[in-house]
Amino acid sequence: MKFIKTPVKGMCDMLPSDMRLREHVLSMIKATYATYGFMQIETPVMEHIENLTSKQGGDNEKLIFKVMKRGADLQRAIEKGTGEYADNGLRYDLTVPLARYYACNREKLPTPFKAMQIGNVWRADNPQKGRFRQFTQCDIDILGDESSLAEIELITATASMLSKIFAEIGVTDFTVHINDRQMLSAVALAAGFEEEQIGSVLISLDKFDKIGLDGIRADLLQNGYAEETVDKYLAVYREVKEGVSIEAFCRDIPQDVLPARVRENLAEIIDCVKPMLAPGVKIVFDPTLVRGMGYYTGPIFEVTIDGYNFSIAGGGRYDKMIGKFSGQNVAASGFSIGFERIVTILKDHMQESMKLKNASAYLIGNRVSRERKTEIIAKAMQMRQSGATVTVLPMSKNVGHQIELLEAEGFTQFEKIYE
Repeated sequence: MKFIKTPVKGMCDMLPSDMRLREHVLSMIKATYATYGFMQIETPVMEHIENLTSKQGGDNEKLIFKVMKRGADLQRAIEKGTGEYADNGLRYDLTVPLARYYACNREKLPTPFKAMQIGNVWRADNPQKGRFRQFTQCDIDILGDESSLAEIELITATASMLSKIFAEIGVTDFTVHINDRQMLSAVALAAGFEEEQIGSVLISLDKFDKIGLDGIRADLLQNGYAEETVDKYLAVYREVKEGVSIEAFCRDIPQDVLPARVRENLAEIIDCVKPMLAPGVKIVFDPTLVRGMGYYTGPIFEVTIDGYNFSIAGGGRYDKMIGKFSGQNVAASGFSIGFERIVTILKDHMQESMKLKNASAYLIGNRVSRERKTEIIAKAMQMRQSGATVTVLPMSKNVGHQIELLEAEGFTQFEKIYE
């Protein structure tokens, strides 16, 4: 059997320098969110397949790494021939597991509950820059708060965290885009689409950045929708100008389709968040923002940085998900941070600053006595107690190359002991 030394496609080995940068970013994320009262939790990496395929995860449900049944259970499934051979799956995000977690542990948690969850997720996706099959997600969620205060806190905390992180590479400008799923639904209903068609229509609109309105039109017509309805629907978006106000966008949507409270709630979030943002950070109403997940029920938001063709954070309100586990709906809103994408942006700028500081290495030859080794180890212990980073290593035959590799990690002081 031939062993393969490279990692599985879409998954990465992490070098020490990578881990220092990742831990640095994670520490800033945790510290910032903790000041806003978010409490860290953890859920299992594996979930029941029923939870992962409940039509709450949008296109991510097509990307599940499924775990086969085992032993007699698998044999029975094969004999039945139903094709239902998996009973568990690796989580594709942290929101579905959080909903199950809250339904299971609600009585032990404060209300509203401000959760912070950081962990790996898996998607059988097509790998590309900043997009992997295994990646770390950082989520904050507020459960049990029906008011706009939840979104205000989520956006303010996340914008503050991102400002701190990107300030280290001199980036101060980024944009928070915000919309509302109820508004998206109202535009579709006003154009003549049926309620049950809205999900499909929004899947097409979600491709706006990639295929434009003409591409969306072709997509909708190919799906069998009436040309008159499609054109009426897209006419609303063809008139959208950059910086359009909520009132201007909604002026032709009937009140019975879009209640005034939806517009007012979105305006309140924007007005309250704006003065809390650092210079260079914007929050804008974006009527084309969709977010692919099927579980969103209200305000949705994403963060973008100029010059990058991907968002670095996103989320929204999902008031009906927890009820699927507990039988009782719970107000819920959350923000997911694109940790891997943030690290990708920082990596080229911060590799030098992530090197070890005040680091020394003792390289011990093979002829050094036991007493001398003890002396060196004791000296290294004293230096560590003073805050220094010290490593004690056997000296390689090619000591010059050994030192080069240590220098690449940030070691600057070396002592070679031959005897």
